[in-house]
Amino acid sequence: MFTGIITDVGTVTKLEQEGDLRARIQTRYDTSSIDMGASIASDGVCLTVVGLGDDWYEVQISAETVAKTNLGQHWTEGRRVNLERALKVGDELGGHIVSGHVDGVAEIIEMKDEGDSTRVTLRAPEDLARFIAPKGSVALNGTSLTVNDVNGCDFGINFIPHTKEVTTWGDAKLGDLVNLEIDTLARYVARLNEM
Repeated sequence: MFTGIITDVGTVTKLEQEGDLRARIQTRYDTSSIDMGASIASDGVCLTVVGLGDDWYEVQISAETVAKTNLGQHWTEGRRVNLERALKVGDELGGHIVSGHVDGVAEIIEMKDEGDSTRVTLRAPEDLARFIAPKGSVALNGTSLTVNDVNGCDFGINFIPHTKEVTTWGDAKLGDLVNLEIDTLARYVARLNEM
C-alpha cells in the first residue's frame, strides 16, 4: 500500500526486453535499506524489486502491466518517474490509500496556468469515469490528487508549484498519457450499489 505522496523522482536508465520488460531506475533512496522483493510504486505502478545497486534498483514488468499502463508507451531511457516506497506501520497517511494497481490510462487534454498553479483537464476511459467524483481522490502517475470537477469522462485537477517541483508533473504536456488509479473507496461504494 502507498499514499500517493511522492518521495523521490527517479530516472529510467536501462530497459531490456527479456521475456518480460526489465527496467533499471536510478534513485536517491538508500538502496541498502531496500530488500529484494520490496514493492516500490514507479509512476504509480506497484513493481517488485528484482535487482539492486548502489544508487539503482531493477524491476520486472509483465506484459499485462505494460498493456494496462503508460509504461510501454512512455518509458524510455532517461525518463523521469515518480517514486514512492511502500507504507510501513505507523507512517503518516498524507494522501489517500493507493494500491499501485493502475486501473487505466487517462489523457491530458487541456492545461492552463491559474495564478502560480496549473489546471489540468484529463479524459478518463469511459468505464472508469463513473468512479471519479468532485472533491474525491485519484492517483495520477502515483500522485495523490483531489478532483476539482467532473464533466462526463473529463475531470480537472490543479498542480501547485510545490507538486510540480518535487514530482514529474512539471514536465507534463498536452497529449500525455498518465497512469490512473481510482480511489479504492469509490470502487467499493460502486460495487455495493450494484448488489
